[in-house]
Amino acid sequence: MGLQQFPDAEVQAKAEQLGVVGPGEPVPKAMLNRVKAALVEERRAGALVKAPDEPKAAKQITVQGSQITVDGKPFPWLVARTPMEIGLAPDGSGTVRLTLLADSVQVLSPKTDSNESE
Repeated sequence: MGLQQFPDAEVQAKAEQLGVVGPGEPVPKAMLNRVKAALVEERRAGALVKAPDEPKAAKQITVQGSQITVDGKPFPWLVARTPMEIGLAPDGSGTVRLTLLADSVQVLSPKTDSNESE
């Protein structure tokens, strides 16, 4: 990984947050690398936590016997041995309705925006 540059204000704020210096005090050169290392770890952790992808339609669903793949990846859940409903359109697109097995099911009301009036 290459060297990362941090603005002085960001280094100062991190040093104050870590308690290395008080507000407005200069960061000692001996502590500068430790503060920058903390900033690198913070950025690395932030890069690992990403927002979930928006829901999207599958490109391809393949059903062959009990094997189901979605976009080339095995479907990771157990499917009940009940008939599937498969709908195909003339253009090749379609839908698959199946029953998933679960140990527990919880149905919650959707979250509402706090800006909405009641």
